[in-house]
Amino acid sequence: MSDFSSGVAELSNRFSGRLLLPKDPEWSAARRVHNGLVDKRPALIAQCLGSADIASAVRFARTYSLEIAVRGGGHNVGGRATVDGGLMIDLSLMKHVHVDPARRIARAAGGTLWGHFNRETQAHGLATTGGVISTTGVGGLTLGGGVGWLMPKHGMALDNLGSVDVVLADGRIVRASVEEHPDLFWALRGGGGNFGVVSSFEFGLHEVGPTVTGGVIGWPVDGARDVLSHFRNLAAKATDDTMLAAALRTGPDGATKLAAMAVGFFGRATEADSALQPMKSFGQPVIDTIGPIPYSELNTILDASFPRGARNYWKSHFCEQLSNEAIDTIIDRFMQCPSPMGDVLIESFHGAATRVAPTDTAFALRASGFNVSVLSQWMVSTDDAANIAWARDSYAALQPFVGARRYVNYLDQDDADAAALAAAYGPNVQRLRSIKAKYDPDNVFHLNVNIPPKA
Repeated sequence: MSDFSSGVAELSNRFSGRLLLPKDPEWSAARRVHNGLVDKRPALIAQCLGSADIASAVRFARTYSLEIAVRGGGHNVGGRATVDGGLMIDLSLMKHVHVDPARRIARAAGGTLWGHFNRETQAHGLATTGGVISTTGVGGLTLGGGVGWLMPKHGMALDNLGSVDVVLADGRIVRASVEEHPDLFWALRGGGGNFGVVSSFEFGLHEVGPTVTGGVIGWPVDGARDVLSHFRNLAAKATDDTMLAAALRTGPDGATKLAAMAVGFFGRATEADSALQPMKSFGQPVIDTIGPIPYSELNTILDASFPRGARNYWKSHFCEQLSNEAIDTIIDRFMQCPSPMGDVLIESFHGAATRVAPTDTAFALRASGFNVSVLSQWMVSTDDAANIAWARDSYAALQPFVGARRYVNYLDQDDADAAALAAAYGPNVQRLRSIKAKYDPDNVFHLNVNIPPKA
């Protein structure tokens, strides 16, 4: 341990950020991630200020045989942003965004949150596909795919990447793009944190807003079958201008169960009313917040539903169809949810995100259909067993209806086996393993949905 302590002291002499040990008062808060179910204790937290800090931290971890976890926004439900007894490379101090409105690009540092990113880009009336929770990190969401309001019109977040700066397992700092290290750039677009620590992201931007049309509309849950059937029909007809999701959830009063839809419309403002009329005129909604809204604010409307520190356990799978039998199963499982904070979320995949070939990037989920997620969420540890069991049982009940693919960003801590890898990456697994062997042959970055190096 004395050797470790002297190593930390030496590292601190060339480190621009902060190094936190368990004895430091800031360590306790810094080790926490969004999911309160995750309670890990790193031996050292390296709060980096740039690529050089990250490189020094990677080399330090390798010298002292420490497992490496990388924290951007800390939202990963599986808790992969932290580690017991290892090194957390914490990018949370790196929240810089530079917008070039003439070239319509933005470069964001690795710890940037989507709320920060949207604020800077919307100052110029620009945006790119980003997370629907404003406190989600740009890095983790993008490297694993990037579901967001704009994905039918502008693709996944990763589809808008122009280049990244990445620290490799040997401490080298490289830029990856279609011109430089194109194999690495292909792998990073969907391969998560398997290949290195990304210190900055360059995104292409699009004219969006600043005012768009969107919000949430909800009906009593006793009409859920009709609501979800209507949602299915709307999704089948949706244009690239419209993002749709549905959810069975409990309302703001903590008691009233609802069948709800969330929508964002990004076409001409004069066309919004007619585009959304089939949704707004359906049945007798008890909640309807759909209307003109700043794009940045649209990206915050779900924040309160996923509070930091709540205990989360998720199960998710992609369904190419949403059959009547699947709808009935979803409703039945939701009605047995033990917590008022638990949801079943159904995201429509259509438009630009589905017009990319599954092998064009590492991200293989390119089909039209519905990502169905059982989002178990609760507050106290005494309820752990019941809420985890509900998610697992619900996921098992959905198995007759699922397809081959799963969305890697929604995989929980126990979704890390070969089956999960195949479901996440499909035809890309072998190519990813070869690229992993080239850039991280010792599997230094393995606290993820791990891609083992190809022998």
